[in-house]
Amino acid sequence: MTKKSAVLLPKTTHILETVGDQIKLARLRRKLSGEMVAERAGIGRNTLISIEQGKPTVSIGHYLNVLKVLGLEKDLLALAKDDDLGRKLQDAGLSTKERAPKKN
Repeated sequence: MTKKSAVLLPKTTHILETVGDQIKLARLRRKLSGEMVAERAGIGRNTLISIEQGKPTVSIGHYLNVLKVLGLEKDLLALAKDDDLGRKLQDAGLSTKERAPKKN
């Protein structure tokens, strides 16, 4: 089985790069070295560099471990918290399937 990597649109790539920049700035504000954060997060220095560059190949678990080291892990809970579109659909009484249909 071959491993597939995520194909991201330029706008999505920019978002991920911005997240990486924000993580790096948070680390620098705390005056923590890359080696120190990587060690505390249980990852290699190259993985931390990839996170700070916003690479899509790094697992979200590694991102979360770095956020935890920086004391920002609860920021992840804000994702999709205010789901305006979902609430509008719910209020309109539209049904949504729980799973996408299977491809044949």
